[in-house]
Amino acid sequence: MVKMIKEKSAPGAPIKGMIPLSIPEIRGNEWVYVKECLDTGWVSSVGSYVDRFEAVVAKYVGARHAVACASGTAALHTALLVAGIGPGDEVILPALTFAAPAFAVRYTGAWPVFVDIDPNYWQIDIGRIEEFLVGECRRVRGKLINTRTKRTVKAILPVHLLGHPVDMDAVMALARKFGLVVIEDAAESIGAEYKGRKVGSHADMACFSFNGNKIVTCGGGGMLTTGNKYFAERARFLTTQAKEDPVEYIHHEVGYNYRMTNVQAAIGLAQMERLDEFVGRKRNFASVYASRLKDIPGIGLAREASWARATCWLYTILVDKKIFRMSSRDLMRGLAAAGIQSRPLWHPLHSLKAFKGSYTASARVAERVYDQALSVPSSTGMTSQEQDRVIRAICDVRASKRS
Repeated sequence: MVKMIKEKSAPGAPIKGMIPLSIPEIRGNEWVYVKECLDTGWVSSVGSYVDRFEAVVAKYVGARHAVACASGTAALHTALLVAGIGPGDEVILPALTFAAPAFAVRYTGAWPVFVDIDPNYWQIDIGRIEEFLVGECRRVRGKLINTRTKRTVKAILPVHLLGHPVDMDAVMALARKFGLVVIEDAAESIGAEYKGRKVGSHADMACFSFNGNKIVTCGGGGMLTTGNKYFAERARFLTTQAKEDPVEYIHHEVGYNYRMTNVQAAIGLAQMERLDEFVGRKRNFASVYASRLKDIPGIGLAREASWARATCWLYTILVDKKIFRMSSRDLMRGLAAAGIQSRPLWHPLHSLKAFKGSYTASARVAERVYDQALSVPSSTGMTSQEQDRVIRAICDVRASKRS
């Protein structure tokens, strides 16, 4: 007899009447395009919408090639494999980010090197990367060796956190100096711009996510973009089970079932038609939050670099417990009681058991930001009335604590 287990909601998951953190807006051509897939029977990974979606994303970000994948994590794993990352190698990435890029590194048998974030924009600290490469690595027989772990450092994986771009010129300069591959994790940042160019075309490869809470969603799915034809062909080969012959089932190496479905691509194509509108809304929400929260003691605001145009994927504030008189988690619980969903940022990766054995260059800023950060509602379909309710609730929760 099979025991039935009732699925539990995640802590802080939205309920009826609650303002959610970030949900998709499905009001364009999604129904039309998906119906065409269903009517024609083209629902799997073979279908015209996959090709069309790839072409639209590549053109939008300014890349020559795009390969649609089953998820953002699959895109990251594929990019690392294409770059030749494997057992005994190391990949540099920020200590504060969602775990997916670090997991993808471990899938290859390689190890993450966790580097701190900068205190201004919360992106990977370029100065700390340079300190690690110069001070803790040595060139041995043509390989860049981490003198602490004796592993070979092969790549940098900058993550455009929360929709704000990393300083890619600085990253690429270091990478070229030390002979490293660069893979952008743009999972949260489609539509963001770095020095007037869309993210996703600055590095050797870039990876996007189309999860349900992203600015553009397919319900799931991801994309790998690159200017390198060989990288694109290799990625397409690996994501379609590494099949050597179009008819015969011949495999000379391990492949992966990482191809996006036609139905997902149809949804994604409809979403891309509204991407600029979505980004505009996100930026407007961020502007309103900033103007109305800037004078509240103890609230620190997200900043935007002069060379950046962020998507403001999830608007995130810092809560200084000493000044605000409560922690970010206290505020989260207070907002939940008021029917508003919020959430902390990700746990710093260097302190998680899943990454035991990885090397950490530094992470003091990451730890502070993790302790203080709270992301507040930022859905593309959020109304001005809902945003006003969020802001008033932040003030009310603070006032109730002080009374």
